[in-house]
Amino acid sequence: MIDEYIKKWLIKALNDVKVASHEMALTEEEIVTDAVCFHCQQAVEKLLKAYLISKNVEFGRIHDLETLLKLCASQDTDFTGLDVGNLTDYAVEIRYADEFYIPSIEEAKECLKIAISIKDFVLKKLGVSEEKIR
Repeated sequence: MIDEYIKKWLIKALNDVKVASHEMALTEEEIVTDAVCFHCQQAVEKLLKAYLISKNVEFGRIHDLETLLKLCASQDTDFTGLDVGNLTDYAVEIRYADEFYIPSIEEAKECLKIAISIKDFVLKKLGVSEEKIR
């Protein structure tokens, strides 16, 4: 059984994956790729933070997934095999008009693939299934 606080982090992460998945199920013309990539980044950030919380590791107010991944790897070397791609770039930068970058459909697909992979990995590490979180 997982702690209620960790469960809340996981619920939010799963909701981000769900939003991205629903968006990717639309026709290509309807997909909002920057939203997909943002929600994938958010999901991975929350998943990694949930794992760190489960290990009582302080992480502060950071959004850099590589940094979070290194903190996770300091607790479990299996995390060194994970790749978060360039998801960190979608945390803040593309949300503001100064950058105004619109990812391609392929980028959005890759972001979702990474998010699902990290979700499955972290849930397994925490010993919990999606069904038990909901």
